[in-house]
This record gives sequence, C-alpha cells and structure tokens, in this order.
Amino acid sequence: MNSVVLIGRLTRDPEVRYISESQTAVATFTIAIDRPTRTGQEKKTDFPRITVFGRQAENCERFLAKGRLVGIQGRIQTGSYTNKDGQTVYTTDVVADRVEFLEWGDRPQGGASQFQSRPQQAAPAAGGDMGIPEGFQAIQDDDIPF
Repeated sequence: MNSVVLIGRLTRDPEVRYISESQTAVATFTIAIDRPTRTGQEKKTDFPRITVFGRQAENCERFLAKGRLVGIQGRIQTGSYTNKDGQTVYTTDVVADRVEFLEWGDRPQGGASQFQSRPQQAAPAAGGDMGIPEGFQAIQDDDIPF
C-alpha cells in the first residue's frame, strides 16, 4: 500500500508547466509540515515536494499561493537522475491524487503571501430559496435524534 495524507503550508507559489504531447498541466510546489516533537525539543519541519496533474494542477495555479494551508492525498514516488557533475541524485516526491484548499481568499498579487481566510459557503441550490435541494425538507436541530 502506498498512500499518504499531508496538511501543510505552501513554501512558494505553484509552478505549472505543460507536457507538450498531451498538453496536460503539471504543477509542482513544496509544503512545510511541522513534525511532532516532545516538550523542550527543537521544532523540526519537513518540506515534501508535491506534484499534481491535469485540471487539479490548473486549479492549484489559480487558487493556491505561498502560505496557504492545503491538504494533500496521494502516493510517494521515488526516482533518480544524473546531475551535470555525473553524480546520481535521488528524489522523493508526493504525487497528489487529491488537493484540498483549506484556506480561501483572493490570490495575492505580486507574490505576497497575505490573504483573507473565509469559511466555505454552500453553493446556491436550484430547489428552494433557502438553498435546500429540490425534494428535501429543512429540519431543525431539535429534530435530529443524536
């Protein structure tokens, strides 16, 4: 089984490129994740590189910015390449199957990482004026048995 779930903050804005043959978007970014430590120990942080493909990659470019909190679900992938000095460099990346934007707001202009966090709002529904989908009824909290 190869499954990983991470929550962290972007260390920089996502970089997007397109695979020339299929015009598939590929976004890469790094997140900072604090490691749990015992009292009195120095805080440690990991910086895994995240790779996202397709429409999700385009959405990451549109809505994510440095400093934003993000949830990642995916898999670990290792690889290697030979650098210009002839040395083998080993890599470990997280290939994201799912990216959750945990903080929202307008994307900052000019790379600034200040933003407004806003609660998620339900999309207006087609059915009623209270945002309740057609065929459902509104209930009060007192009517819920648990």
